Amino acid sequence: MPLASAAEPSHALAMYGEPALPATLESLPYADPQAPKGGTIRFAEPGGFDSLKPWVLKGNAAWGVGVHVAEPLMLRSIDEPFTLYCLLCETVDTDPDRSWVEFTLRPEARFSDGTPVTAEDVIWSFQTLGTQGHPRYAGAWAKVARIAPVGARGIRIEFAEKDRELPLLMGMRPVLKQAQWEGKDFAASSLDPPIGSGAYVVDRVDPGRSISFRRNPDYWGRDLPLTRGLYNFDSIRYDYFADSNAMSQAFKAGEIDVWRELNGVKWATEYDFPAIASGAVVKEDIPHQRPSGIMGLVMNTRSPMFADWRVRQAMILAFNYRFINATLAGGSDPRIASYFSNSTLAMQPGPATGREAELLAPFAAGLPPGTIEGYALPQGSDRLLDRTALREAVGLLAEAGWTVGADGILRNADGAPFAPEILLNQSGSAMRAGSEVQQIVDIYVEALKPLGIAPRVTLLDSAQYIERTNRFAFDMTWYERGLSLSPGNEQALYWGIASADQEGSKNWMGVRSPAVDAMIAEAVNATDLDGHVAAVRALDRLLTAGRYVIPVSYPQVSRIAHAARLRHPQRLPIYGDWPGFLPEVWWSEPPAPAD
Repeated sequence: MPLASAAEPSHALAMYGEPALPATLESLPYADPQAPKGGTIRFAEPGGFDSLKPWVLKGNAAWGVGVHVAEPLMLRSIDEPFTLYCLLCETVDTDPDRSWVEFTLRPEARFSDGTPVTAEDVIWSFQTLGTQGHPRYAGAWAKVARIAPVGARGIRIEFAEKDRELPLLMGMRPVLKQAQWEGKDFAASSLDPPIGSGAYVVDRVDPGRSISFRRNPDYWGRDLPLTRGLYNFDSIRYDYFADSNAMSQAFKAGEIDVWRELNGVKWATEYDFPAIASGAVVKEDIPHQRPSGIMGLVMNTRSPMFADWRVRQAMILAFNYRFINATLAGGSDPRIASYFSNSTLAMQPGPATGREAELLAPFAAGLPPGTIEGYALPQGSDRLLDRTALREAVGLLAEAGWTVGADGILRNADGAPFAPEILLNQSGSAMRAGSEVQQIVDIYVEALKPLGIAPRVTLLDSAQYIERTNRFAFDMTWYERGLSLSPGNEQALYWGIASADQEGSKNWMGVRSPAVDAMIAEAVNATDLDGHVAAVRALDRLLTAGRYVIPVSYPQVSRIAHAARLRHPQRLPIYGDWPGFLPEVWWSEPPAPAD
């Protein structure tokens, strides 16, 4: 497809091809313009929070503030891999080379306090986020050469280097109210409710325990075609619990309205509680076409123990996935085979070919075995110990300088024991219950004993865990990274060289690979979809064969149990229940009138 480039101001901007929806759109295709307004939806979150500022590194921010309160210039369509439609902006314009972008604000755009969203607010927001905000904003901001107002409502951004994704990244940056933060340390954690232009405002806050958002009846964008059928609940509430077990019990007791089940066996066998039997709660399998992402135990290559790929491969061999999956999940879900499994972006079996092989060729001498030739995870055994895999692991460890002494302990030539610390969040994670992760680790620890490895397992509360992982103070830990169908600059924050030493980045494994950086640059500067796919598949090979994570399974559908009064449109987007679908397009059926 030809590259979409706005020859004149437009209502939308696509990375490749043309936007699917016209300027005359009546609503997003996965939203119901007739959805009723009203009601409440209640969610559960693990751990706690001590901040209402998700845009900075300090503090543990409450979920939902960045989603419900602040808005970007453009709204992402979750029915297209990477297309943005004007929200706060009225039009967007860029040149064929994407060397600059101009946004013109809607004259009616307002913050929740009634004041207009101005070009000065946008410029201040982008500058402040890029210099004082969370590190995830710094990379794109470093590529901005100049930002300035144009006329009464325009903002022009010129870029210092070639990066075709930058106009879209600027369109997705949150816009904050400059006046609220004057004279304050923006980088500091805060419980002051932020002022945004979104459909919701912060309503009630019980620090660490709950936060609720109230729909703003004066929301400036309530009559836009783009928002028809969105933001239907009067109230959105998040309650925080010590762990996933407490969250699950709260759902069964009717205190929570939505539960995402990740275990296929539990989904099939344990959903017979009274609310299900009475029809008060219903189960839904929501399909999606998004990549699996990566999930499992990550090895920190900053630790000397995991600097050698042979050691990491030995640890992967010792993880008997077949036994673990059958024991804990009945083998119902497939294993993550690569970072982009379940999508057309995933590396293909066997050796790299075509453009993919060409991109990897200059780096061939320094790549781990299997990168170009093809890499696959071990099959595993139906017994606790996979003897064949363990024998292979012993050989690899010996090659890397680790041998078992007379005391049965694996040591290096200096006599230092191989005793990694496995750091765990006792509250669990977004995708795995803390108890389930603990069970996985317990089985794994047993499997490591024949190798002379005795890991130290450290359980921390959410605040301590975030502090440790932000500064990469661990040997191994549980890692989850969701990925989209439009990978771009965010990949550099996940595994680029610059992010390896940047506290708060998602590069927990400490990837420092010129080849990885080159593939990311190739992906964001590809001028057509085929070139983009080739670069991402090459990146997938580098990450998978780099052996940084011991992956587990992923669900090919989203298993959602929810209160029967909750509804969503029948038309499902390609991302399934990706953020932007739940709760944005859901609604609550009003109660039946009394007789």
